[in-house]
Amino acid sequence: MSLRRLGVDHIDLFQLHRVDPKVPLEDQVGELKRLQDEGKILAIGLSQVTIDQVERARTVAAIATVQNRYNLTDRRSADVLEYCTRHGIGFIPWAPVAAGELARSGGPVDRIAAAHGTSPSQVALAWLLARSEVVLPIPGTSRVTHLEDNLSAATLVLSDAEIDELTAAA
Repeated sequence: MSLRRLGVDHIDLFQLHRVDPKVPLEDQVGELKRLQDEGKILAIGLSQVTIDQVERARTVAAIATVQNRYNLTDRRSADVLEYCTRHGIGFIPWAPVAAGELARSGGPVDRIAAAHGTSPSQVALAWLLARSEVVLPIPGTSRVTHLEDNLSAATLVLSDAEIDELTAAA
């Protein structure tokens, strides 16, 4: 159905957005592998998974990406990010610009943003990009100005001290 709705003959990256606990993970990834073998999808990704689930999925098919919640204030998937980094698997953090109390007036995100003349969102994204070369943030946006702000985070270079401060802050 996705192929028809999108009007394409293949999907470059198909994310399994939630593992169904009622169906063996290997069966779910096996169906995606079958679609991949048919040329309908080129790469397979997983969302909201543990290291164990990634390892099990990798026995069935190559896994291109993992999409888990990860940001300055929610680092429960840090172990998954480290695993992805070691194995060259793209890591797509969702809710990437969430900074919570760290962005409050006078907080570390606010101070670092002010020092660079940039926005707190850019600082949050720059911190993520500094975490690993496999990080591919996907901040949501509804305005071109937000998109431009988010894109400019790729050029923001945080110092090691700033990265360490933000890392320690959570």
